[in-house]
Amino acid sequence: MRSETPAPALANRGWITASIMLATFMQGVDTTIANVALPHMQGSMSASQDQIAWVVTSYIVAAAIMTPLTGWLAGRFGIKYVFFVSVAGFTVSSVLCGAATSLAQLVLYRLMQGVCGAALVPLSQAVLLQINPPERYARAMAVWGMGVILGPIIGPALGGWLTDNYSWRSVFYINVPFGILSALGILIFIRETRRGRREAFDWFGFGTLSLAIGALQMLLDRGELKDWFGSTEIWIEALIAALAFYLFIVHTATATERSFLNRDLLKDANCTVGTLMMFLLGVPLYGTMTLLPTMLQNLLNYPVVTTGLVTAPRGLGTMIAMILVARLGNRVDVRLIIMTGLVVTAVAMWQMTGFSLYMGMNPVITTGVLQGFGLGFVFTPLSIITFSTLPRPMLTQGTAIFSLMRNIGGSIGISVVETLLAQNTQIVHSRLVEGLRIDNPLAWGSLKAPYSLTDPSGVAALNAEATRQAAMVAYIDVFLLMMILVVIGLPLLLFLRRPRRSAGGAVAAE
Repeated sequence: MRSETPAPALANRGWITASIMLATFMQGVDTTIANVALPHMQGSMSASQDQIAWVVTSYIVAAAIMTPLTGWLAGRFGIKYVFFVSVAGFTVSSVLCGAATSLAQLVLYRLMQGVCGAALVPLSQAVLLQINPPERYARAMAVWGMGVILGPIIGPALGGWLTDNYSWRSVFYINVPFGILSALGILIFIRETRRGRREAFDWFGFGTLSLAIGALQMLLDRGELKDWFGSTEIWIEALIAALAFYLFIVHTATATERSFLNRDLLKDANCTVGTLMMFLLGVPLYGTMTLLPTMLQNLLNYPVVTTGLVTAPRGLGTMIAMILVARLGNRVDVRLIIMTGLVVTAVAMWQMTGFSLYMGMNPVITTGVLQGFGLGFVFTPLSIITFSTLPRPMLTQGTAIFSLMRNIGGSIGISVVETLLAQNTQIVHSRLVEGLRIDNPLAWGSLKAPYSLTDPSGVAALNAEATRQAAMVAYIDVFLLMMILVVIGLPLLLFLRRPRRSAGGAVAAE
């Protein structure tokens, strides 16, 4: 079967790749760059912690709802035009976010950012798979994986530096030059190869899935703030998510006409298992990026910029791994590469359980490089094998669901690890201080200045130290949990089929 990609597009492959990777990297950076600037935004907008959290929540919810729609939009209007409008809209909304004068404006423009940014990652993956022959898939996915993984890793360091040296508004303005270059590249170099398909839109399927995802994201993002199911709001969001998801499943299974989610995606074993594995990997990928900065700043007293510099080598490990994967992809069974990456990632998480309050920078750097190396060995091969047996017409929707499950896995992971961190800190703290009583002679004999059981300042210092110790134990427990989740992903490799090189209509065949 001849390739659907015309010669002119192949001649511009390098420029197309550069253009779409600018968009992918920009979107990846923006998922985390604003987090470190939230305190500055809060002061500038005179907002409470509950209110300023909507700056992050609005973006995540909007992106999550719009991601499944990417496949239908690309099929209806064409990848080129949907991609261009998404990049242009993302850039314009970034400018509006930087110029916002009130919290309401900032939340509204972040919603716009999420709506426009939802399509960038799945469309970039779909374009790279379409403009490259099967023997170049490993290299193409390595480049794509660098943008997807390195963006969120670099985001906090870049956001901290921009906020310290300029203002919180600069974390949005930084998108402008990248967005302009990417939009121009997409408009000039990508050529639409077919007309849009005029398929009927499944409004009920889209509506129920969007409602389920939106309610779930709200539950996850606001659960810790609202004390989870002790809050009426969380109960309402949980019920809405459960009911909407149930209706979506029933509708998808019983629809006589084409449903919003193509049922053929579920029949493809590689696509189903690969998407499930990416869901599991979203927990350590985003969970570690969330935990490490807070641990380094709150417990080890690292400045924001230093925290970014210490965690940046994690991206170096990812880059090295993806360069190796690009060379090994066509020579070694990708399942063996994925297994190696999972094992290396699990070893890195196990080493992180040895962190302490008195360690230097070396353990953080070495485990970060090792974990980045392991995730790099997993991310690219998993992207290749997930879509290796998927027909070309289903690529865009497949990549959209793949990105959606990675983001949902990350959201669930962040919420779970933050909840466990808070609860375990309280539990360990109560155990540590239960013996620190005036009538306990062992406590009297072991305490030295500045700690005391009678002086108020000494009691405060003692409580602060107990809290630090308890928090460190809680971090270690969470790192152990993430290691277990990585190990759980290993048996799923048995259900993946090796990509075939024969011509047969699959994406791996030209």
